[in-house]
This record gives sequence, C-alpha cells and structure tokens, in this order.
Amino acid sequence: MGSALNIGIIGVGTISAQYFAEFPKLEGLHVVAVADINEARAAEVAAEHDVDVLTVDALLADPRIDAVLNLTIPVAHVDIAMRALRAGKHVYGEKPLALDPDEAAPMLEFAREHGLRVGSAPDTVLGTGVQTARALLDSGSVGDPVAAAVHWSSPGHELWHPAPQFYYQPGGGPLFDMAPYYLTTLVTLLGPVIRVSGVATRSNRERSIATGDEAGSSVPVNVGTHVSAILEHTNGVTSTLTVSFEVWASRAPLFEIYGTKGTIAVPDPNRFSDPVEVWTVDTPEWTKMPISAGYADAGRGVGLADLAHAIETGRPHRASAELAFHVLEIMDAVLRAASEHRVVELTSTVARPEPVPFGATPSTW
Repeated sequence: MGSALNIGIIGVGTISAQYFAEFPKLEGLHVVAVADINEARAAEVAAEHDVDVLTVDALLADPRIDAVLNLTIPVAHVDIAMRALRAGKHVYGEKPLALDPDEAAPMLEFAREHGLRVGSAPDTVLGTGVQTARALLDSGSVGDPVAAAVHWSSPGHELWHPAPQFYYQPGGGPLFDMAPYYLTTLVTLLGPVIRVSGVATRSNRERSIATGDEAGSSVPVNVGTHVSAILEHTNGVTSTLTVSFEVWASRAPLFEIYGTKGTIAVPDPNRFSDPVEVWTVDTPEWTKMPISAGYADAGRGVGLADLAHAIETGRPHRASAELAFHVLEIMDAVLRAASEHRVVELTSTVARPEPVPFGATPSTW
C-alpha cells in the first residue's frame, strides 16, 4: 500500500479504546491527533498513544489530517461529520449514521458533490463470522433463503456503562444502538429491505447507573426500550428483529437464517470472528463450519482501513454511508410504523457490499 491515510479522532470515550487497540494491526492508517469536549480526557489519551491533542476546531483545520474518525455521541454525528467534510476531510463514524434520514441525506449529498468518502460502523460484518455465513448462504449450503430471525436483548447499558444517559435519548435505545449490527448483517446477507412494520414499547422500570462516578444517579428514558419489527427484503425473504433493554435472561436464538434445505446459525454481528454453525437435511445436526471468508483477527477500525485502501485504489468501500443510510431508514421506518400502526415503505436501496475473501488484509481489499 502507498502512503497512509492520516487520521484525526474526535471523541475519545469508551469505544475509542477498542479502535486504538486495533490500529497497530491495520495498514494504511496513521493517527495524528485526538480531540474531545473533555479536554482532560483527550490529553490523557493523546499522551497514552503518543499523538497530538487539539481542540475540535484545530483538528478540523489541521492540513495534516486526511480523514476524521467520528466517535462522538449520536446527537453530534452529523454536526461533526459536516464540519469535517466542509474542511475537505473524509469521514468515518460510529453508528448510527444520524438521528434520522432527513438529517443524513444532505451529508451524503455534500460528500458526493465534493468527492469525499463517508463511512460508518459497524464493520463487524467484515470479519470471518458474518463473511463465512455469507459465503455459506451464497453457495446454497441451506438452499434458497426463506426467512431470518434476530433476537438481541439485555437488561440495559446502565449496568456497565459509567455514563449511559445518551443510550436512552433519541439516537439511542436498543434500536439505534444495537440494531445496526444486526440490520447491517441482514442487508449484507439478504439484500435491501423494501417495507417494514414494527412496535416499540418501554416499561416503567426505574433505571440507575451502576458503575463509575455517577453510580446511583437515575437515567431518564425517552426512547422505546423493547422493539420488534418485521422486514420484507426485495428478494422476498422475511426477517423478524427484536432488540431490547428489558430482558434479564433469554434462550431465544440470536441470529438464524432459514433455507429450503437447512438453517445457518449466524454468529453475533456485534463480534468479528465467532464460529458459524449449520444444520441441513443431509447432515441433520449442528455442525461448526470452517472459516471460509472474511478478514481474520479483525477488530474495530477494519472498515476505516477498507475505506483508506478504497480511496487509494478508486473502488467502493464496504462500510459505506449508503449502506448505513439504508439501515438508518429501516430503523426510522420501524419507529414510524410503530407510532402510526401501519406498514412503511422504504425509499432507499443499496447493493450488497462486495464479499471479503478469506485471508484478505485491508491493503488487498
């Protein structure tokens, strides 16, 4: 690979540690500086990783920086991304892409008009878990896909996160925080969605922070905390999705694809490399399948490395804004379907990203 893409990181909260842990393994990326509204935290992270600490304005104006990694809270995603794009920098951000499609659309249009790239997490779908499941599905190992079922649940992020308030505001909740992993995987495996229905509820359970300096503080809840949806894909496959901050324990299957000849147990899309299991009419028992696709030992930042190589080679990047926008519209449609008690048609579509061959590295994608 040629010269590295110089990165400036805005937002160095909890998730940033996972990115920094992976950067030494990723070709084509060079972190130059960090910035955060919490200047003391930014200075601490900068010293730990031997990079510059800047204000947000200074980072955006810095001519050394080619791309901004946007790790701010959801409500700030579009504001920071637009400021970075106006400064002539590419952007890769944490999910969700925005709070709603109307907020995101001008950002994508601006990037297209100015020849800039926008990418978005999750990039977990580029690991060996989801990519192996895709290879098995595409090869016909379970026949033609008929349906898929996803169930992710927990009691709530306040039990482990020291500052979880944003998870219970617009842009959070189990739908906007966790569903992007599962919806991105559903679109990657089965293609885009054309219509949805859904319900969103919340309990009256009082929530309080369990760890950190704010332990014991109450957490206001302004989003649905238990969401279920039915999705119809363009190929006729139906998916059901439930995501919840209300479930203390469950035995529901996490993620399964049902075909005319068997079932694929898809590994958790919140992780990169868990094993895939398959049950077929020819082998009527659960069988762990060998890895056959995906980037081995992947971690947070793989999507950004893919974007860097895509810029250099002129190809589309896989963790694209278009994919994230379609997922965002699905989530927005689920909430509209729930509030309006109707089926909602989607207006966007997206092609399935190119698969990741087994043994690939970011510099060969």
